[in-house]
Amino acid sequence: MVSLDKAVIARLQKREDHFEILVDPYAAEQLIEGKEVDVLSSLAIDAVFKDSKKGTHAPQESLEKHFDTVDIEKIAREIILNGEIQLTTEQRHEMQEQKRKRIIDVIVKNAMDPKTKAPHPRQRIELAMNEAGVHIDPFKPVDQQVKIIVDALRPIIPISMEQVRISVKIPSQYTGKAYGIAHSFGVLEREDWQSDGSWIGIVRIPAGMQTDFYDKLNNITKGDVETRILK
Repeated sequence: MVSLDKAVIARLQKREDHFEILVDPYAAEQLIEGKEVDVLSSLAIDAVFKDSKKGTHAPQESLEKHFDTVDIEKIAREIILNGEIQLTTEQRHEMQEQKRKRIIDVIVKNAMDPKTKAPHPRQRIELAMNEAGVHIDPFKPVDQQVKIIVDALRPIIPISMEQVRISVKIPSQYTGKAYGIAHSFGVLEREDWQSDGSWIGIVRIPAGMQTDFYDKLNNITKGDVETRILK
């Protein structure tokens, strides 16, 4: 169970009746994002209230009427997913900042300049988000917010969320380690082992990972690797 001082009120109105639970906001966020959560353990009190501040429990007949059950776990799950979660100002800022970092991570990993095919540096994405004045919803899943935010960034920077196909040729003396790198970064669409022991492959990776991909290959092969972006 979460402590009372860390719990927040999640509330749901069903016609004339009002229902509340006291829940860990971070567990609620994870549940909304589709992750597995022990709902009962995320509650401060194993109960559904009509008014949590007064400690007034919701009548069983109201629970049965609106939820078709008196099972606390099932009711709490529905309240979290369909209701409104009340955060303190401090909690909201902290959760927004954490969600903002996760959104930027996704954009940096998958976005590029569609003209140059080069990835955007993290700082450029951060500055563009600040200029666009994007709003971060602390409870809305990351993947749902990424598309909205990328659309908001387009008037500021040329950006597209894509994957790139890269042709790679690795000399025989480096295939052991370099092959593993090429294979781990994305989807291996094609590969051919040459008679001299060298390896040629086509790898599809998120656009924003190009720099890291090239750096790792160059480091292992001491720069003796051939790469080319395919159309």
